[in-house]
Amino acid sequence: MFVEQISIFIENKEGRLAEVTGILRDANVNIRALSLADTTDFGVFRLIVNDNDKAEKALKKEGFKVGKTQVLAVEVMDEPGGLNEILDPFLENEINLEYMYAFANPKGKNAIMIFRFDDLDRALKILSEKNINAQKALEYGIVNKICEPDKLMEDVLKTANLIATKGKIALQSAKEVVETGLNADLETGNRIENDAFGLTMASDDAKEGTHAFLEKRKAVFKGERY
Repeated sequence: MFVEQISIFIENKEGRLAEVTGILRDANVNIRALSLADTTDFGVFRLIVNDNDKAEKALKKEGFKVGKTQVLAVEVMDEPGGLNEILDPFLENEINLEYMYAFANPKGKNAIMIFRFDDLDRALKILSEKNINAQKALEYGIVNKICEPDKLMEDVLKTANLIATKGKIALQSAKEVVETGLNADLETGNRIENDAFGLTMASDDAKEGTHAFLEKRKAVFKGERY
């Protein structure tokens, strides 16, 4: 899946790295993954954090130059050759890997790697078309459940009925995003998702959902956008 990475340009001198991490700590921003590439005079500190906007605001306030980049997060099997299973198809299709680093995955048995390719959309397409079996798909995180063929419709209906109990507006927005963004490029897909999120969060149902969560009660959704 795509994730957003922030990059900070820092001078290669004593205490500069600790200054960056201290700013993020004081802003209550959690670092999930990091990579540092340095030269004689400066370095590029790449981070995956839990709140990019808060991190960017705090760092820019202190005079740091911050950039944002889309990268690809992929679960890699914790076994010999696991990384090559991911990398070989990109080599075969002549997609250049610019850099990679590891992502913390305390709840899983496999590693999560962050990849930056010169063509992210094509890289994701190749990864999604890779010929893997159901068990591998589960291990990679592409699917979250495997069903027996004779139980498939039963499980599908059970999941659909569970989804149908959720807020009508949120469900409509999710369906619209999937249908309109399915064949869109990354920039268009992100815009479609952001627009749908904004409209959904402006509804009375969004406010009701927040209040119900805080008050530890069942939400009563009306399904009215405005």
